[in-house]
Amino acid sequence: MNLLVVGAGEMGRWFARTVAAGTPDPPAVAFTDTDPGAAREAADALGDPGDAGASASTTARAVPTDTDETFDVVCFAVPIPALDSVVPAYADRADRAMVDVAGVMGPAVEAMAAGGPDLERVSFHPLFAAARAPGNVAVVADAPGPVTDELRAALVDAGNDCFETTAREHDRAMETVQARAHAAVLAFGIAAEPVADEFETPVSEALFDVLGTVTGNDPGVYADIQEAFDGAESVADAARQVAEADRETFEELYRDAGTALPPSADEDGSGSTDEDRSGGADGGEP
Repeated sequence: MNLLVVGAGEMGRWFARTVAAGTPDPPAVAFTDTDPGAAREAADALGDPGDAGASASTTARAVPTDTDETFDVVCFAVPIPALDSVVPAYADRADRAMVDVAGVMGPAVEAMAAGGPDLERVSFHPLFAAARAPGNVAVVADAPGPVTDELRAALVDAGNDCFETTAREHDRAMETVQARAHAAVLAFGIAAEPVADEFETPVSEALFDVLGTVTGNDPGVYADIQEAFDGAESVADAARQVAEADRETFEELYRDAGTALPPSADEDGSGSTDEDRSGGADGGEP
């Protein structure tokens, strides 16, 4: 198998590295990127026998963005806004399959179906930063086949939990787990003031930790997510409701907020936390 990865950033490198390590016959990998230096660096890293994801038979190289070569598989690892232009531009470079790891599935599935109606097509979304792999990988198997099955098996072999979903279900979920979550965390960071460590509570400490995770990455990626998925405005509306609520309304909002918790957050079914049962945390904050 030979594989072209369009986009030599974090996720493109992760996909190539994982596939190279997890397939019985590692593919010959080519990277292309609007930054030729990034493509060369990605190829050099993957082709280095000392790289954790490389095998003795892994070969990798950089190719120009206007390459006319064809490949068994083309993987699109580009920013979300670039999908509409990049997929059509490289669709005829794929002989057997197209996949993506862009992070939005509706537009990706539609673009790949239009560009390669006779090809195998699967959309993958790793729900983690590459440095935190392995983890959950959402999968929309729009037109699966033996090639995409082999790629999926390589992801599983690397310890990832690949679960099937639909593009609509995935993109709706991303409105909450990405757009709303990021908006809420960033809003906290903008509103918060520095405090001494001894004043922190379990809740504030957790929020500051998450804030560090979110703000320690590429802001452009987070901007793409906010543009791709609705959700931030609903967080702003909810914050206004909390800020303007009288006591009775606040208590109603407090109870309503708990209904968003997944079942795993309350496995004993009691509806209370360890902090609640011990009388609160750090002198009274539940």
